[in-house]
Amino acid sequence: MSMSLTALRQQLFSVVDQVIATGIPVEIKRNGHIIKIVLDDKKSKLANLVEHDCIVGDPEELVDLSVQEWDAKNNI
Repeated sequence: MSMSLTALRQQLFSVVDQVIATGIPVEIKRNGHIIKIVLDDKKSKLANLVEHDCIVGDPEELVDLSVQEWDAKNNI
């Protein structure tokens, strides 16, 4: 959708609500330049995680793994 700055001024809140609802950017033309109102989708912080292969061996062996108590006298 493309509109002039004057038309945008008259309908600013409805145009912004429309961009939020549909995700379709709106172009505004002013003095030969085009400016866009675009919805900025924020990614989840978890989306930046990279998967790593960090288990050496068979992961099924970890199911029956027993963890012993720490005893400072015997373990040092």
